[in-house]
Amino acid sequence: MNLRLLCQLSLFTVVSIAIQQSVAFAAEPPAGTAFDVGQSAQLFVDRLLVDSTDGVAFTQHQGQTHPQNPLVVPDQPWEGWRLEIYGSVIYDEDEQIFKMWYIGESPEDFPDYATMYATSTDGIHWEKPLVGVNSARGAQTNAVAPGYLLASVIKDHADPDPDRRYKMICWRQKQPYAAQSMTSADGIHWTEVSDKPICRSSDVITGYYDAPRRKYVAFPKLNTTIRGIERRCFGVSTSDDFLTWTEPQLAFVPDARDDAGSLARIERVRHILDRPDDPKLMRTEFYGIGLYPHESCLLAFPWVFSTNNNARYGNHEGPCEIQLAVSRNLVDWDRPFRTPVIPINRSGAWDESYQQTAAQAIRVGDEIRLYYCGANYTHGTPVLYRTNFEDGTSTGRRTKYSSAIGLVTWPLDRFVSVDGPAAGGTLTTVPVTHNGARLEINAHVQPGGSLTVELLDAAGRPRDGWKPSNPVTGDNLRHTVTFGGSADVSRLAGQPLVLRFKLNSAELYSFAFRK
Repeated sequence: MNLRLLCQLSLFTVVSIAIQQSVAFAAEPPAGTAFDVGQSAQLFVDRLLVDSTDGVAFTQHQGQTHPQNPLVVPDQPWEGWRLEIYGSVIYDEDEQIFKMWYIGESPEDFPDYATMYATSTDGIHWEKPLVGVNSARGAQTNAVAPGYLLASVIKDHADPDPDRRYKMICWRQKQPYAAQSMTSADGIHWTEVSDKPICRSSDVITGYYDAPRRKYVAFPKLNTTIRGIERRCFGVSTSDDFLTWTEPQLAFVPDARDDAGSLARIERVRHILDRPDDPKLMRTEFYGIGLYPHESCLLAFPWVFSTNNNARYGNHEGPCEIQLAVSRNLVDWDRPFRTPVIPINRSGAWDESYQQTAAQAIRVGDEIRLYYCGANYTHGTPVLYRTNFEDGTSTGRRTKYSSAIGLVTWPLDRFVSVDGPAAGGTLTTVPVTHNGARLEINAHVQPGGSLTVELLDAAGRPRDGWKPSNPVTGDNLRHTVTFGGSADVSRLAGQPLVLRFKLNSAELYSFAFRK
């Protein structure tokens, strides 16, 4: 399957750079009389811990696009006319640099389908070191894995074998085409691990290492017939040893709500589409899955592909945008918003109509970074397939149409907020237990507003000796909540507890009981 057709460290010197490679969310939502939140921050992307609300709204927040976007563009002859992230970005704490694996659209006289390698001291300004293991026109390149795409790269310090320090889940873009696992001592020279496909996959595959479960996790594409049409869907497969993988289980399947939104997404890029609508073929599919292991759950950034017709050359036409999903067990996913988390459909923008993400978002200090590919063409455009039209005129490759790699960011945990109006609103949680010593909340309280917390018993009655908290004001990722001037809530550890948040002109993003 031809995937090309388918589709300043000094700034951080005094700021700790913490890449969230491990998390602490439970393997399954805990059973029992109360939900154990431990000491993990709880988001409101899903409503799992919400018992009731009155007068509040839930708002999904788009990532902030970097002002220098696109950050990585096709500027080397072997990269061709466009770049796609189709890989990973990590921060290597040992070497104190960011590392990126991505792909280009290689010209015919260069090695094709190679994962390429770039480095950066700040994650903004990137270099392409000529460390490639294959050469082109007798010159070195930054292509490090010829014939392999979709490089989900993990740096594994736990493996005792230094030759397996880096691990890659990828797609082998040469015979025999298959989902593949690779290892490397340096992230540059790669060796196949598996002598057969690691799991069933139709091509696109992404993955990561799940520290709480101590498993490698892959999300392979599983073409599946849904409501009478074969579609791109995604499953989940896991491995304990990076050698043997489970049979994939379906996890991302477009539902009727996805299909109902297809026309709206298509209409916004009408001026770019190459084919007219065919109502019988209009639908939504998933093209890939980006991931972010949060401390209490797993967030995903599904690539939502809306197709309006069959394109020329036997493919499908339409735009692709990035949405947000959440799960606590890898299989069951909640997607309450179905709206883009990366701005799209901005006419004339470099990334206006087609987007994909890195395999995993990363945490850098108090910022979440998601690197992504953006394009100003759609999935079935002729520019993907040829340089000229039948009359000899240019299709616009490189000059008018291209794709490149950019960045969006969020302040820590600020994906979804609970918004209270000036008149006030409340959110009450289900009963929870914790093992912390103080209550910390991530909140933005507008001038003149306030946010208070009540600690109730499992029936929602005020606890003896616990009056509503002192008002929280201002904008802080880590407000410490005090009750009568004291922050100590340790004596409530292990006891079923209901939290009632009262918000006046305030946005609440998360809460956590911390030591």
